[in-house]
This record gives sequence, C-alpha cells and structure tokens, in this order.
Amino acid sequence: MRGANGGRAGQDVHTLVVGGGVVGLLTAVECVRAGQHATVLERGPLPHPGNSSYDRHRVLRALHPHDPGATRAALTAHRLWRELEFLLDARFLYGTGVLTALPADETAAAAAGLAQAGHRAHTLGPHQLARTYRHLAFPAGLGAVVEADTGALLADRVLRAAVRWLRAHPRARLRPHATITAVDPAACAVTIEGGQVLRGDRVLLAAGAWSRALLPAAVAERLIVHRQTMLYCDLPPRERERWRDTPAVPASGIAWGAWLVPPVAGTPLKLSADALCRAVAGPGAPEPDQVDADAAASRFTELIPGLRPEWITGTRDCHYVTDGLRGGALLAELGEGAVLAHCACGGGAFKFAPLIARTLANRFGGGRPAPTGLRSLDHPVAAPAHRRATTSELTPQQETTHDRLQRQNVPQPRDGT
Repeated sequence: MRGANGGRAGQDVHTLVVGGGVVGLLTAVECVRAGQHATVLERGPLPHPGNSSYDRHRVLRALHPHDPGATRAALTAHRLWRELEFLLDARFLYGTGVLTALPADETAAAAAGLAQAGHRAHTLGPHQLARTYRHLAFPAGLGAVVEADTGALLADRVLRAAVRWLRAHPRARLRPHATITAVDPAACAVTIEGGQVLRGDRVLLAAGAWSRALLPAAVAERLIVHRQTMLYCDLPPRERERWRDTPAVPASGIAWGAWLVPPVAGTPLKLSADALCRAVAGPGAPEPDQVDADAAASRFTELIPGLRPEWITGTRDCHYVTDGLRGGALLAELGEGAVLAHCACGGGAFKFAPLIARTLANRFGGGRPAPTGLRSLDHPVAAPAHRRATTSELTPQQETTHDRLQRQNVPQPRDGT
C-alpha cells in the first residue's frame, strides 16, 4: 500500500475495494488469491444488511432468452459458484431448478442451446406446464424451459462466508463503518468520512446504488437508480408440500413481469415483479406512493391463484443502478485501468458475481480477460475523472416499459407491444 506521500510502502500490489456487496467481496477474494493485498471499505457493518446484495435467496439461472452471451456467462458463473462453495467452505447453492416461461414455439431451440453447452434442461408444452404446476398459472400459449441443475443462491450465506474468509486471510483487511466521500482516480486514492485518505495501486468502486455521488459526471449522469420491492411469504402447512419441488421462476411470461423464488433451506417464498421496480432519485429518496403489500399480494394471484394476503410476512426495498444509455450493468475505467467502477444491475450482478469478480481481478493484474459474453464486462466505458456529478445531474432518466421488460428478460409479444 502507498503511504500518505504517495510512495510505495512495499512491492506487493494493494487493491482498495469500495463497497462490501457481493461483487466487492468476491473481487477482494480473487485479488487476494492472485497474491495481492486487498482492503474492503464498507459504509456499514460487514456484511451490511442494508446493502442490495443482502437477501435470503436469489435466482441462479442459465437461460437468458435471446441473449446467448449472457447464457454462456451464466453457465460459467454456475461453475465458479461451485468452486466458491469449496473455497469458502459453505453451502449456498440449492438446485431447485429454474423455470423460464416462453412462447411454446421457442422452447425447443432454447433447450437445445442449453444442451449444446452441456446444461441439462427439458421443455414443457402449455398443457404439460399447467398439469405439472397446478398451484401456478401461466398465460395461455406459453410453454417453459426447465433447467435441472440451477436454482437458488442463499445470498446472506454467500456474504457471510466471504467476510469470514477475508477476515482470516493475512493479505485481506476489512474496514466496516468507513463511508467513502470521494474517489481520486489520478492518485488511486479514496477519502473516508472524517478526512482520512487511503491510497492503493488499484481501486474498485462497487458501491451499487450509492456510486453516483462518487463518480465523475460523465458516468454518474448516465446511471438510473431503481428501487425494487420484494414480498416474503410464509406458506401455511397445507401448502408446503406442493411447493417442495417448485422451481424458481425468473420469467413467468406475465406482462407485468411477475417472478418468484421458492422456499428452500428455511427461506420464505419471495415474490417480486417488474411492476414493483421504479426509477428514483437515490436510495434514500422518498416516494409519493408506497407499495401496498396487500394490493401487491392481490395482484400476484394472477401467478399464484391460491395466494392469500396473510401469507405476506414482510417486504423489503433494494436499490440498484442501470446504464441509461446501454441498459444493464456498467463497467467504467476511471484511471487507465487502475481504477474501475462496477455499477450493478439488480439480481444479475449477484448471479454473475464470481465471473465479474474474476474478470475485474484479472484486469487489475494486468491481464487481458477472456470474453465473458457480458457486454458491460467485456467492453468497459472509458470516462474522464475531472469532477463529480452535481445534484442536478443526478435526475434519473426515464425508462420505457419495453426497456424494463427487456432488462428483466420477460417474454414479449412478437410485435413488441
């Protein structure tokens, strides 16, 4: 690490990681495994229950309809998750299976593409889909591709295991309750609230929806902050048996983008939808109309006809950012490869996190990472670092319904309406 005067205190490369979410923690793990020193700086405790990464469970799927690059990347990430379970000595991947609803005439090609990549999947026609999952309802005319080996990631276990591993490693340092107020790409430095300046050889900004205040205006002004509401359900005893073999459903084909993660390993049934995602000015910004849990539960009866309001035991809002110009996540080079900002896109950042982390660590190590299939990761944006964005520049851009459906990979009618 560099001293206060900018000189090297030693010969080892030191990486500063701003943000203790899944991408920040796993990138620190990869940097340490590559022989670097890594310091993780987090505004709250580690892991932080208030971060968007912190949740009971997330979907790990391979199939991304109409996006073969993302599908290839997801299969690579699946393999890396298995490796991480061994490295971190924790189980967090559960093979519930994943069901993606698609127009019936598209399922065979989608399943064949997965099979060619060595991933097990089978198809269900509309009648088979209705008979197999009688407690769920899908739009008429849709079939499904069901993946056998993917499923749910226990997100909170991932974060706790990564923190435990880093805390025990001599080349890693954890700095909880260290709020970063500024990033200086030219000096590879960050300023902690209170005035302390830390300098390293590499800096990763992985602060999620809290990134915009730390980024140059050229990057900050293109980011949209989203607030997503999740509903958590405790199933009554009479319902639990039928849900025992229910796969995760990241794309139900319902026009407003309903999706679910089934209960597994003591977790609740989790529900959310594209309709419960909205652009906001920032993580702490108020909203004139709050999401009503009872009203949302009533709407979800379109997917789960037997759902009752009393099943809902809690709700949670999480925040993430998307690139308003290209959609999805954004990777920006702020300091000629020595300072990177990874601005994440919802649950996608979690399922791809091991692949993202390895790619970022490779970039920091001076290597040329192999193509991942993820556009944002393979083609980072080079951005000037001359100033920070002002409040007026942080007004969220408008995202169309079509854009949201594309981002969530919700199957759409062929005419695009």
